[in-house]
Amino acid sequence: MIFLLAYLLGSIPFGFLLARAAGMGDIRAIGSGNIGATNVLRSGHRALAAGTLALDMLKGAGAVWFARVLAPASPDLALCAGFAAMIGHIFPIWLGFRGGKGVATGIGTFLALHPVFGLGVGAVWLAAFGVSRISSVAALAAFATAPLWAAWISGPHTAVYALVALGLVIFTHRANIQRLLHGTEHRFRRNR
Repeated sequence: MIFLLAYLLGSIPFGFLLARAAGMGDIRAIGSGNIGATNVLRSGHRALAAGTLALDMLKGAGAVWFARVLAPASPDLALCAGFAAMIGHIFPIWLGFRGGKGVATGIGTFLALHPVFGLGVGAVWLAAFGVSRISSVAALAAFATAPLWAAWISGPHTAVYALVALGLVIFTHRANIQRLLHGTEHRFRRNR
């Protein structure tokens, strides 16, 4: 039951809904075709991208919090709920199982599991993006460090969850990795 609720929460396509509400049409027809904050940012709507980022993080955090409230004696259920929220974001039932890449939702789960863990991963994302100006590089770098942060701060069960989350992020970034290898990945320009 908790897994299903977390999946359904993760499935809410906030980027898609916010873009529609703003009159942009289907965000999947823009840029990478993704429903996440990075693609919303590519559309030029910074406020919508920030809203998408916040809501996608909140749905990940919310899934973990709900699991803790509904089953406080079973801490591993919170990890399962985090995984289910990421799966929901990546494969949302409402959009024919074609969703986002799970990065913001995953970081939201990390923040809910242990704030320092989530902040550490988020800091790596920001640093990697600041240097590379490539969202996929930032995501892969951040999630590659997640198992280390989890093992240090939260323990072995959370570290296993972070490894699974890393696997999901690598899976969703397959095309990005190919473009990185070929030197054709999209780079965000610095504001002048």
